[in-house]
Amino acid sequence: MNRRPHMKRDYPEHPIIGVGAVIVAGGRALLVRRNTEPLCGEWSVPGGMLELGEKLRDGVRREALEETGVEVEPGEVLDVFDSIFTDALGQTQYHYVLIDYLCRPISGEAQAGGDASDVRWVSAEALPAMGLREATQQVVRKGLKLAGKSSS
Repeated sequence: MNRRPHMKRDYPEHPIIGVGAVIVAGGRALLVRRNTEPLCGEWSVPGGMLELGEKLRDGVRREALEETGVEVEPGEVLDVFDSIFTDALGQTQYHYVLIDYLCRPISGEAQAGGDASDVRWVSAEALPAMGLREATQQVVRKGLKLAGKSSS
C-alpha cells in the first residue's frame, strides 16, 4: 500500500480526525493501554488517526485489528467529541475530533499491538478503577448499555 508521509500529530495545522472502537461482548468492553502520546500509559478505547482516502468504518476496523488483534464490525456512532491538549504556553499541541463507534467482535483473540501496550476486557463495575478520562468512561458506559439492550 502506497502510504503518504504521516501527518504531524503534535502542533497540527488543522484538527485531526480520529476513530475509536468501543468493542463490547458479554457485558464487557475491550480497553487498551496507550503507549504513545497523547495519553501514553492511560487506558482508553482502541483507535487512532483516520488515513487519507479511508472511510470511517474502515478506519475503525483497521485500528481495532492493529491494536487488539480483534476483527470488529462497527455499528452505530456512540459519540463525536473534541480532544484538545494545550502545552505550558497555552498553544494547541494536539487537536483530534474523535468519532467512537459501537463495535462487536467477529473474530480474533485480544492481544496488544500497534499503539497499545496492553489490552483488557472490563465490566461496567470495573471501569472506575481504570482511570479513564471522563468522556471515555461515558462513551464506554453508553456502548455497554446499548449492547446490553440489543442482546437481551
